[in-house]
Amino acid sequence: MSDGNTVNWDLPEPFTMTIEVRDEDTDRLGHANNVVYIRWLEEISWQHIDSLGMTWELHEKTGKAMAITRTEIDYLAAANSGDRLVLGTWLTGFDGRFRSARQFQLARESDGKTLVRAVSTHACVNMKSQRPTRMPAEFAQILGGAIVPGGRGLDTTG
Repeated sequence: MSDGNTVNWDLPEPFTMTIEVRDEDTDRLGHANNVVYIRWLEEISWQHIDSLGMTWELHEKTGKAMAITRTEIDYLAAANSGDRLVLGTWLTGFDGRFRSARQFQLARESDGKTLVRAVSTHACVNMKSQRPTRMPAEFAQILGGAIVPGGRGLDTTG
């Protein structure tokens, strides 16, 4: 992981992942494909919650998981093959029962330019029925203790 010294992070102390853009990550326009950005967001999300102790084993033990309910992505500039990127993420919202939110920022290491900003929201689901369910205490403790204030949290208007 990069320390991200060249990046002006939107929030303090991101959990980061470095990315080397490969030829196969690009599309016909020659830049990273939007589907690849989604994959990177998913990869860092799993790495982050795993580092916090919300491992897949805990998911299996509780029979619960956090499912993405919405993702908003702002593409600000293109990433090209050979670019070295740093993706940062933060947990920015938690309602204490069912939902959480996560914020992302993707930057190019060489110049610190932010290429993408994204926000995702998640709901706790029963892994067997795939229906919404109250979050287990283990998840609530982990998520509640990792929230970074000042980010784009949960939209409680809708």
